[in-house]
Amino acid sequence: MSRPVTPDQRRALLEEVKKIYGELAGRPLERQCTGRAECCRFRLTGRTPFLTKGEALVAAAAVRAGGRKRLVATADGSCPLLVGGRCSIYESRPFGCRTHFCEAAGGPAARGAVRDLIQRLEDIDGKLGGSGGVNLVTAIEAALAGK
Repeated sequence: MSRPVTPDQRRALLEEVKKIYGELAGRPLERQCTGRAECCRFRLTGRTPFLTKGEALVAAAAVRAGGRKRLVATADGSCPLLVGGRCSIYESRPFGCRTHFCEAAGGPAARGAVRDLIQRLEDIDGKLGGSGGVNLVTAIEAALAGK
């Protein structure tokens, strides 16, 4: 079990998550996202991204900044962050959404091309007391509830 982190340590760890996202954006991965949001339709694709605790906390902060206090399930099984066909937290979207499995965008990023970033996210997860990847909805709801 990890030791509790101080508020300053927590802020630094969440900044590190954002830094990882920035490093991913700077890598020459073949991505051709068309913004169709097909990958956000979890029931349709049968896939839901899993988040580390750091990712969930970053996403939850963006949800709160957008004026929401909780996630609301959608009737069609789409991501509850999808609003009007667009991601409501796009700049803070989780790693799995950035390396998405959308075939129209070129399929998933090769694990070898992002393994070091995944490891860093997992390390941050451990420091924050996380327990590994958790389903997007469950992870963000827990982060919103302060768990």
